Amino acid sequence: MAERSVLVTGGTGGLGGAVTAAFAAAGWRVVVADLRPAEDDGSLAVAADLTDPAGAARAVEVAAGEPAAPLRAVVNLVGGYASGGLVHETPIEEFDRMLTLNLRPTYLVTRAALPRLTAAGGGAVVCVSARAALAPFPGVAGYVTAKAAVLAFANAVAVEYRASGVRCNTVLPSVIDTPANRAAQPDADHSRWVAPAEIAPVVRFLASDESAPTSGAAVPVHGRA
Repeated sequence: MAERSVLVTGGTGGLGGAVTAAFAAAGWRVVVADLRPAEDDGSLAVAADLTDPAGAARAVEVAAGEPAAPLRAVVNLVGGYASGGLVHETPIEEFDRMLTLNLRPTYLVTRAALPRLTAAGGGAVVCVSARAALAPFPGVAGYVTAKAAVLAFANAVAVEYRASGVRCNTVLPSVIDTPANRAAQPDADHSRWVAPAEIAPVVRFLASDESAPTSGAAVPVHGRA
């Protein structure tokens, strides 16, 4: 029987399968929250709109619903990428969409989970930003801003909840080697991208007791990019 639970948001995405598998292999009770139905991978699936406060709260309630395996970690994987023109060419709707997709679910789920984590005696939150948050490139102002905001939010959580035993760290991937990204960039050198299976152990480590002294870290997971 698992003795602790982790909530993985966006668990059916390109990175989600590897992260879910890493926690399951380590003996965690894994709850996956996403809009899409989850595959039969042994995790407990919750279909929820995590941009909605009620959906985020429901996902956390399910994740914290097993007294024998209290919620001890949240992994915020929900996010997305969009490229476009320069700032003056970017519609406000597209800019807002990047903030809604990348920042809002991370905020809502983390906000709902923090009382549960503190009640359980502490735990960990892991967020996903991007290397572009620190090293921007042209044409993705909304994406860069949203990922930078995720990093700033994670650092705020780390400071505010340190005394409650809740840690918060962030991973910063380059381009993740997923089928969707390969389809979008068929001519890129995919060997330089970082594989989900390489990122997942880092995420699991940041959620585990092994990384107990670490909070407020921004961990690069760039592969060879």
